[in-house]
Amino acid sequence: MKPITEYQDYRKFMLDYYEERKRTSVFSWREFSHLAGFTSSNYIQLVCNGKSRLSKNGIERVAAAMELEGVDRDYFRAMVHFGDAQTDEKKMQAFSEMQKIAKENHMRVIDAEAFKYFESWVNPVMRELAPILPGAKPLELARRCYPVVSAAEVRHSLDFMLHADLLKKVGEDAYEQTEKVVTGSSEAIPLALRSMNRQMSKFAVDAIDDVPPEKRHITGVTLGISESTYQWLVEKIESLRQQVVAMAAKENEYDKVYRLNLQLFPLTKGKEE
Repeated sequence: MKPITEYQDYRKFMLDYYEERKRTSVFSWREFSHLAGFTSSNYIQLVCNGKSRLSKNGIERVAAAMELEGVDRDYFRAMVHFGDAQTDEKKMQAFSEMQKIAKENHMRVIDAEAFKYFESWVNPVMRELAPILPGAKPLELARRCYPVVSAAEVRHSLDFMLHADLLKKVGEDAYEQTEKVVTGSSEAIPLALRSMNRQMSKFAVDAIDDVPPEKRHITGVTLGISESTYQWLVEKIESLRQQVVAMAAKENEYDKVYRLNLQLFPLTKGKEE
């Protein structure tokens, strides 16, 4: 099996453990549940299928059945809290705890850098801005931004992206992108993206008053649509987003950094609600 810190989904971790035990020995869901002290023979199977959750006591029982000790048990505990958290705030806290446990014990968390990158709007802006301003100090980069940002935040962002290999130095205060597009695939990335979208949506509201109309394009339409039309619009928006990303990847010379928000959301409830 992969190291536990390469998982963010505790159900997937438990399922892989079960499959590994079953592959190398006679092992069943009944035995797994019995080892964890559950009376129901298929309880752990229900948890792995997302039809049930682990209680606080259940976490410790399963950890003991899987022979998790020390760091691995601490990480598993935090991973369950991450998976079962009901709010983004609690999910953030749990994922931060997972990262902390791994870092303190020199272990790797898959896509931790991508999560941190998407967590703050400063990172993608600096990743685009720094390469077109070779020699610019953090204070000058900060002053180029419409949202207020400090030189310290810019310096922290640049240091992080150098460490994460998202930027590389090509001279004194001069940077190049290592890749044109940054992506992540872990279960935690959507959480960071929601945080990013909240920040960027607020900036879009502020831009209505703070940015001259000739330098921004903000428009919208209110319309009544069916579920099939909604799905058609989602496909069209995603297609446009991919075209924009492809076009930007070919852009060799640019002098500004823009944000494109594509939003489609309900203003009324449907009949089923």
